[in-house]
Amino acid sequence: MDITIKEKIAVVTGANRGIGFEICWQLAKAGVIVVLTSRDQQKGLTAVKKLEAMELPVRYCPLDVNHAASINHLLTFMQKEFGRCDILVNNAGVFQDQKNEEEDFPSVFSAKIETIRQTFETNVLGPLLLCQAFIPLMKKHNYGRVVNMSSGMGQLAEMNGGYPGYRISKTAINAVTRILNDELQEYNILVNSMCPGWVKTDMGGPNATRSVEEGAGTAVWLATLPDGGPRGKFFRDRKEIPW
Repeated sequence: MDITIKEKIAVVTGANRGIGFEICWQLAKAGVIVVLTSRDQQKGLTAVKKLEAMELPVRYCPLDVNHAASINHLLTFMQKEFGRCDILVNNAGVFQDQKNEEEDFPSVFSAKIETIRQTFETNVLGPLLLCQAFIPLMKKHNYGRVVNMSSGMGQLAEMNGGYPGYRISKTAINAVTRILNDELQEYNILVNSMCPGWVKTDMGGPNATRSVEEGAGTAVWLATLPDGGPRGKFFRDRKEIPW
């Protein structure tokens, strides 16, 4: 199925602010019809109004990636409104590791298992459930692009200590990318992971070295790859990096 860039339908999770919002803006500016999702409905609607004011093609649907019922609601919305989903950007994520007064950084030895569990649910199980929901829809049209938001902190090749919840979750989402890719070899569905770098967002903080535009750029590139593009790989700044 030949779908031009301006006919594509994208879902972006965790998109009311930061990198997610920027991804929506860049995709919509390119002519993609974007479904902006967020856990906080009021903040999501406010974000959509900003894009609508620019006359960009954007819709809104609430989404809490931690709840299967919310994912199913989004799937029903997409099936009813568009009949397909061409692009899925799994951007929603949390960074919950907290250091204490005795540590320079959050250590694996003092990490609360509940914190790791909650981080894993949002950063890994949520994206996995979304892939289980939407990739079958992509298969029907033999077209799909899936972008999993990862981090260099999840690289096994350069794994360090500290921040165990976040690190483990990002290593795991990379594993999800690889597994999905292997099982989708016969389809024109390209699944990749990416690292946005240290970006000036609420999560990254004011001392971060990269802008949201820079952080979102690789995600938009992966979301709009041509047929035959890279698949099952890990990128930063549009360049492949080690797992």
